[in-house]
Amino acid sequence: MRKAPPIRDPQSPGYVSATTLPDGTIPPIDVGGNYIVGPTHSTAREMTEQPGVPRGSVHELIMESADSPIFPGISREQGTFGTPDPDNPARLIVTTSHPAPYSRQVTVYVPQQYVPGSVVPFIVGTDGPDFSLFMALDNLIAEGRVPAMVAISISNGGGDAQGSQRGLEYDTMSGLYAEFVETEVLPLVEAKCDVILTRDPAARATMGCSSGASCAMIMAWYRNDLYHRVLSFSGTFVNQQWPYNPETPGGAWEFHRSIIPNAEPRRLRIWMAVADRDLYNPNTMQDGMHDWVLANEHMARVLAEKNYPYQFSFVCNAWHCDPAMKGQLLPQALEYLWQDYKGPSD
Repeated sequence: MRKAPPIRDPQSPGYVSATTLPDGTIPPIDVGGNYIVGPTHSTAREMTEQPGVPRGSVHELIMESADSPIFPGISREQGTFGTPDPDNPARLIVTTSHPAPYSRQVTVYVPQQYVPGSVVPFIVGTDGPDFSLFMALDNLIAEGRVPAMVAISISNGGGDAQGSQRGLEYDTMSGLYAEFVETEVLPLVEAKCDVILTRDPAARATMGCSSGASCAMIMAWYRNDLYHRVLSFSGTFVNQQWPYNPETPGGAWEFHRSIIPNAEPRRLRIWMAVADRDLYNPNTMQDGMHDWVLANEHMARVLAEKNYPYQFSFVCNAWHCDPAMKGQLLPQALEYLWQDYKGPSD
């Protein structure tokens, strides 16, 4: 059984300086920086159906691995994981992964306010379907707090972590998943849902939780020509990439160790949250790069040092991808993410 993660103190040495909010309140939508939220997490009003609010339509599409030239499919045998390389503890050797087919669901939300034939902003979400996102958008769009946007909620190809299809998609440090979305998913959405998706990167966002969140960051970093907005819950900014790549030996840990500090700033607006009981060394790799809280703290630090527009919430009394954390903060996160939006330039 996996050992319960320790409860981390937001005032720990080496953590970023943060504003402690009164219990039950949330960060502002127009001020970036670091915040401490909790311990009470009441579900935001925008996460429940409100009377008189127009409801968007939801379309369910299926994609088969046999039709994908980018991700034809792999699987790691059940009950297996991998073995740390004795010569390099940051490298995991997986011998039980093999080709395997999959089906994935793509769930598409189209707001009732969408005008057929017009160009529309959108947000791409991982680990779909995400009906809570659709509910939040119904309410926020109706109140004019975010632009009317399509939400494309993509299920993963199965499994988790190294050697799995999900791990290959979400933890690979490259533009491959963004290319998959651009060339295989978006054309299908436009054809089946009768929408015209914007090509303006400032009108496109990515989001996710855990490896889905690191994937959202990876998409926007490596294909910054396609995405400028990132929303991350419990981001897996740790060493989980497989196959091992010596150019990014720490996987997504390299974002805060080397990539962001050493690169010219990208056009990015980022919202992040991590829980005080988030994951801590959940597998056999003892490489010093598997503390989710520390990884997100490092992300906040380097984003501040490079003057990125970002907001980071350290959430007390919560765990990895906690539904209570999302239920409290998702509407605020979406509003922060889009508050500087001026309209599509298409």
